[in-house]
Amino acid sequence: MLDPELLERITARRAQLDELEEQLANQLAEVRAERDELAVAERVLERMSGQLAEERASVGPMPGQVGGRAVMLIPHRESGVEEDSLP
Repeated sequence: MLDPELLERITARRAQLDELEEQLANQLAEVRAERDELAVAERVLERMSGQLAEERASVGPMPGQVGGRAVMLIPHRESGVEEDSLP
């Protein structure tokens, strides 16, 4: 004959484990969704960084104004750039 107290404890523990399983499954789904979002964000960042680098490389000196007068903005000197290469 089965002990009713022992059977009750087993049933209660099974209910606890079922609840824990549901919580963990939800948590796992949230983690996977966030990981997928981060992968998309990483791809977008890489694409945008590449586009910005291309745009910066193709941009020449830009006209600007100082004291109401038109001037040519000269970028900061980079390593390996000589004075005679400036516009």
